[in-house]
Amino acid sequence: MTLNTKDRNVSADLLTVHGLSIAYGPTAVVHDVSFSVAKGESLALIGESGSGKSTIAKAILRLLPHGEATATGRVALNGQDVLALPEKHFRPLRGRELGFIPQDPASALNPVRTIGAQAHEAAALLGETDPTVRRAKILDVLEQVGLPDPARVYDSYPHQLSGGMLQRVLIALTVLPRPALIVADEPTSALDVTVQKLILDMLTELRRELDISLLLITHDLAIAAERADSLVVLKDGSVQESGPSLEVFASPATEYARSLQADVPALHPDRYRNQRITLAPAHDGGSRTPASSAPDAGLQIDVRGVTKRFSAGGKDVLACDGVSFSVERGRTHALVGESGSGKTTAVRLLLGLEQPDGGDITVAGQSTSGRSRADVREIRRHLQLVYQNPFTSLDPTWRVGRIVREPLDQFGVGTKAERAQRVREALEAVGLPSEVASRRPAHLSGGQRQRVAIARALVVRPDVVVLDEPTSALDVSVQAGILELLSKLQRDLGLTYLFVSHDLALVRQVADTVSVLRRGQVVEDGPVEEIFHRPQHPYTRALLEAIPLATAPTEEQTSKQLAKATA
Repeated sequence: MTLNTKDRNVSADLLTVHGLSIAYGPTAVVHDVSFSVAKGESLALIGESGSGKSTIAKAILRLLPHGEATATGRVALNGQDVLALPEKHFRPLRGRELGFIPQDPASALNPVRTIGAQAHEAAALLGETDPTVRRAKILDVLEQVGLPDPARVYDSYPHQLSGGMLQRVLIALTVLPRPALIVADEPTSALDVTVQKLILDMLTELRRELDISLLLITHDLAIAAERADSLVVLKDGSVQESGPSLEVFASPATEYARSLQADVPALHPDRYRNQRITLAPAHDGGSRTPASSAPDAGLQIDVRGVTKRFSAGGKDVLACDGVSFSVERGRTHALVGESGSGKTTAVRLLLGLEQPDGGDITVAGQSTSGRSRADVREIRRHLQLVYQNPFTSLDPTWRVGRIVREPLDQFGVGTKAERAQRVREALEAVGLPSEVASRRPAHLSGGQRQRVAIARALVVRPDVVVLDEPTSALDVSVQAGILELLSKLQRDLGLTYLFVSHDLALVRQVADTVSVLRRGQVVEDGPVEEIFHRPQHPYTRALLEAIPLATAPTEEQTSKQLAKATA
C-alpha cells in the first residue's frame, strides 16, 4: 500500500537537530550541527571517516558512551528533546519511535540464538503477548523484506545466512515495531553491488509504504544523492553544506563537496585512463619503453580451462568451472563478480595457495603445474598480493619497516643494508616519509596502511601485483588517492595488475580488460569499453544497472523539496 505523497504533511519536522556539539573529554568532535528530517522524508549525512556522521547518529539514539562523551544542543523527536530525557523515559522510544540498522549485520545479531528468538524481542515492542500472533507477524515482515522461505530463516542461526540475508533480517526487525524514524549507518557497505541495490530499493519502498523517515549515514555521495531527499555534508565534525540532494550532487558549493563528487567512480569513468601509459619493466636497469610500443608485449598471466572443486557441508562445490583469462604485460585485467563467483578461488590458484584439479596456469611464460615447491615459490616472488583490508592484513605488533622488509627476509634478498635501502625506496615510491618505518599500523590512517601494504608488495620488485578489493574498506577520497598511486606506479614501473572487485564502476576506471565471473564460470570477457557499452550477458547487465548514479529528481522528490522550501 503505497501512500500518496500529497497525503503526507511533509513540512512537519519529525526530527530536529539544532546546535549539536559533542566532545570526548576536552576534545570536541562535532561542532554546532543543525538539520531537520520531515515526516516521510529521507536525509543523508555524508562525509569521510572521522567527519562525525556516526557520532551524530549515536547522539540521536542516545548511544554515546556514558561518562566519556558529552552532547549539548537540542535533538527533538516530535518536538520532545531526547537529550534532556531521563534514560527511563527515553528507553521506550528505542525500537518503537527510533529504529537503528547498524553497519555490520554479522556482529549485530547474537550468534548463539536463532533469528526467530531474536525477532520476538522486536515483536514484543508491539505490545502483543500471544507468541503465536508474534510469530505470524515476524514471518510476515521477513516475507515483506524479500527473504525466501521465512520459516527457514526464522529457525536459522546467523551463521547459516548470507550477508545480504542478514542485512534483510536486521531491516525486518527494525521495521517490525513501525518506528517513526530509522537511522541506517552504512547499511550496505559490506554487500555486493546487486545486493546493495536490492537493500536500498527495499528501504526506499518500506519508507514509502509505511511513511517512515530515514536518516542515512554514508560516505558514498552517489548513493546519498540517489536515495535521499536532502543531504548534509560533514567534514571534521562541521557542516560544510546542506540542501536538496540532487542540487548538492549536481552543483556542490564547497571545495570539499566538490572533491567528494569528483571521487565518485561512476561519474568519472575515464579519470585514470589517460594516465595508464604503461611501461615495460626493465629488470637489467636499462631504459623502459611503453608496453604498447614494444614489438611483443607478451602475456604475464595465462589461465586456461582451470577447474577446482571443494567439499562443503557434505556437498561438492565447483568453485572454478573452466575459468580462462589472460593478462598482457603492463596492463590491468579485472576479475569481477559477487561473493561466491569464484574470484577468490581463481586468485588462490594463481598464487599457488591451491592446486587446480584441471587446466593450466602460466606466469611469465612458466607453467606452475607439476613444479616443485621451490620452483613455485620462486615464481611467486614475481607475483605479489595486496589484500582487501589494510586494518587486518598488517601485523599490529610489528613496525612498518619490518612489515615492508618481510618479503625480502623471506626470499633472502640482499644484505641487511641493501634491504634497508629497498624499504626506504618502497616507502618513497608509495608516497610515505621514511619516519613512518618506525611506526606501528595502529598509528596510521586507513589510506596510509594500504600504502604500506602496497610498499610491502613492491619491495621485491615483482612483475605482477594482484589487487584483491584493495580499496573496498576505504573512503572514496582515500580510495581515489590509492588509485592515483597505483596508476602512477604502473606507469613508472611497468607493473601488470590483476584487479579483483565486485564494483564495475571502479573497474571501468582502472582496468583495460575484464572477465565477469558467475558461479565459477566466466560469462563474459573482453575490453572494458566493449563490456560496459555492449554487455551481452544478463548478469553483466544486472551488475551495471546496480551502479548507484543519481538521475533527474522524481515527482516525489520534487514535491517534497518544494513543500519544504515553502514551509
